[in-house]
Amino acid sequence: MDDARAYLPLSAQQFQILLALSDADRHGYGIILEIADRTGGSMRLGTGTLYTALAGLEDGGLVVESKKRPVAEKDDARRRYYRLTPFGRAVLEAETARLDALVKQARRKGVTPVGRPALGTLGTSPRTK
Repeated sequence: MDDARAYLPLSAQQFQILLALSDADRHGYGIILEIADRTGGSMRLGTGTLYTALAGLEDGGLVVESKKRPVAEKDDARRRYYRLTPFGRAVLEAETARLDALVKQARRKGVTPVGRPALGTLGTSPRTK
């Protein structure tokens, strides 16, 4: 198996998708809803972004289509469910460790969070808004 660190850094979207799949198999719209809910709406993936990212994650062996289907009567047979692979979990854990190390470095330099920024505004400067 490949070295998980070779896939780093993940984009914010890739990270959020893998995190959404870390505790359950989900279909595309379920992934979108889980991310929006968990981030308080600060990250909202469009379907094009989601399925482009999922295709790349599938090609890399981080996610696969799940053969398990929920037993819900309202489930649409056309839905494709995705599941995190063991390698995908290793990549997610490696990225989490990388991000944790960055935060620790910033704190050692005296950088403290002002407040909890919205995920959708990370990387944007007030000057560029």
